Amino acid sequence: MAPGAARRARRRVRGAPPAGARARSAEDWWWDRLVPRGSGYHLLQSDSMLLLLPGPGPARPRAQRRAARRAQRLLPAAARAPAAKARPRAAPAPEPPRGPDPGWGDRIPLEILLQIFGLLVAAEGPMPFLGRAARVCRRWHEAASQPALWHTVTLSPPLAGRPAKSGAKAEKKLLASLEWLMPSRFSQLQRLTLIHWKSQVHPVLKLVSECCPRLTFLKLSDCHGVTPDTLVMLAKACSQLHSLDIQHSMVESTAVVNFLEEAGPRMRKLWLTYSSQTTAILGALLGSCCPRLQVLEVSTGISRNSTPLQLPVEALQKGCPQLQVLRLLNLMWLPKPAGRVAAPGPGFPSLEELCLAGSTCNFVSDEALGRLLHGSPSLRLLDLRGCARITPAGLCDLPCQELQQLHLGLYGMSDRLTLAKEGSHLLTHKWCHSLRELDLSGQGFSEKDLEQALAAFSATPGGSPPALCSVNLRGTRVTPSTVSSVISSCPGLLYLNLESCRCLPRGLKRAYRGQEEVQWCLEQLLTSLPSSG
Repeated sequence: MAPGAARRARRRVRGAPPAGARARSAEDWWWDRLVPRGSGYHLLQSDSMLLLLPGPGPARPRAQRRAARRAQRLLPAAARAPAAKARPRAAPAPEPPRGPDPGWGDRIPLEILLQIFGLLVAAEGPMPFLGRAARVCRRWHEAASQPALWHTVTLSPPLAGRPAKSGAKAEKKLLASLEWLMPSRFSQLQRLTLIHWKSQVHPVLKLVSECCPRLTFLKLSDCHGVTPDTLVMLAKACSQLHSLDIQHSMVESTAVVNFLEEAGPRMRKLWLTYSSQTTAILGALLGSCCPRLQVLEVSTGISRNSTPLQLPVEALQKGCPQLQVLRLLNLMWLPKPAGRVAAPGPGFPSLEELCLAGSTCNFVSDEALGRLLHGSPSLRLLDLRGCARITPAGLCDLPCQELQQLHLGLYGMSDRLTLAKEGSHLLTHKWCHSLRELDLSGQGFSEKDLEQALAAFSATPGGSPPALCSVNLRGTRVTPSTVSSVISSCPGLLYLNLESCRCLPRGLKRAYRGQEEVQWCLEQLLTSLPSSG
């Protein structure tokens, strides 16, 4: 019964039976009031319950449709079959059987996928990208398994720095993976770096000698247990190996010397850490075992060696005539005395970079620098940071005419040294046409001398703008007018360091990076010029 009909029924029930209804029984009168005749409902009565049911009277079409659908669902399947046949429907066309969708990864041609993977490997290295890509689908696994992508690999145990037992267990676990990975992936490996290997260096290098015939570069960083037999075995198996980096690793000098004797004629690059055993390795180089060596770098380790290295300059020039890069980094060294009547050495005619930078004052003088560079007209980079004994006159006598980078900075040592106050203009007038980077930080040149030196960039030969893009004047006596002249004359200036410049206004003594910051510095300097005058 609807809510409205129920309320009307309750209102009728509250009233008393009319006088005309006295003839009928009171009970019938009440039933007629509660359930009017013709309403379509039946009243069932028991001793304790009244039940109101809908009757067979007329019903609304919507309710009738619902009742028909409900009854159809309750019928058994056999009873519904005739009804379904009575209203036949057109059977849908059968769809062709389709297998599982392979996904968009399998639709990319293998050649295109290799090119994409190659770009990612060149930017980030093969690991861990190739290992993860191999799990995507079969096509990606096929592409990631191509040996051409595994040309540069760095291997380091995951538990480096943990206790010795955990580190050894991690190395053995990684070695077990390499035993199946190297034969299938590393056949075209060219560059290999091993970091933090303490106990399994020999088995790893043995696998490399068996599976990597195209290896050209090997770096051992913080590795222990490298024996002479290991390196000799590698030199014999990898006929293209020409670069060895053993800095910060515990390698016996005998192992390095034996390796150089085997692979010396093809060696191009060598990186060493200075120790008491370095003399034996340098002796092999002086004996012309590496006549085609192009890069030689010797640096100090974490524990600094206080014993100076005596370098026989002329013998090194004869033993390595094709040297292009020589770096003696943070190293206390001095040239071995040449004798009274010793003839000058052949020099390094192909040398392009000489780096003698150190954090403390060293013994390099104008005479030692002349012995190194008297036959190097092609020098492009000269890094003499920390070499306080070098003078502008000694630099001006060098034969190189196209120097691009000159670093003469003195960091944290200029207060206790007697520095030259004149001569900086000799350097800029000689190389103003080619210099791209100039570092004079900590030098004691006077305001007038710096003004003459930096004015050379405003009158470059040929009228072309200077190539200068980086200037470090930290801690010098440069003036605002000199700085503004340099910025105005060098449109390509991208780095300018003015920290601790005592002659500049406050707020401008900092480093400027990028053209916007450099131009902002120029605007501030031009504003401050009248007040400073």
